Amino acid sequence: MSEGRDGARAACTRKTAEIAVALLLMALGAIVIYDSLRLGAKWGSDGPQPGYFPFYVGLIICISSALNLFNALRIRPEKDKAFVEVGQLKLVLVVLVPTVIYVGLVGWLGIYVSSAIFVTLFMRRLGKYAWWKSLAVGVGNSVAFFLIFEVWFQVPLPKGPLEALLGLD
Repeated sequence: MSEGRDGARAACTRKTAEIAVALLLMALGAIVIYDSLRLGAKWGSDGPQPGYFPFYVGLIICISSALNLFNALRIRPEKDKAFVEVGQLKLVLVVLVPTVIYVGLVGWLGIYVSSAIFVTLFMRRLGKYAWWKSLAVGVGNSVAFFLIFEVWFQVPLPKGPLEALLGLD
């Protein structure tokens, strides 16, 4: 694995990142094309079918990704610099992993309970705040957003079992 600035160990090279992103976007484009064909991607007697325009968007994404993949594969080893260093990647993952878990919990626990847990743990872990401060801000934040969205704006957000138990669903 190559080295980054000041001899830091690279977690990922530019070539690897370019290939991964090109393949990911190509897969996304293929999903769009597949679903567009399922819906109908032709021009009907009354105009375009529902999948007509998304089909071409997916096709453009796939072609662009193929060109990016081709260019990435041509990157020579001496030009393949570090994309991200190990230390930098750790900093990103410290935020990314809890955020992904939070998004996953919203479906089960609802947005308010998940947000209270997320904010509380983030403040405690990354901010090094006392438990009582972290908990106060986490719960207070969720209560404030509940009042703003549910009561004042009357915009329902995903709720979980706690809100159902309290009769707030």
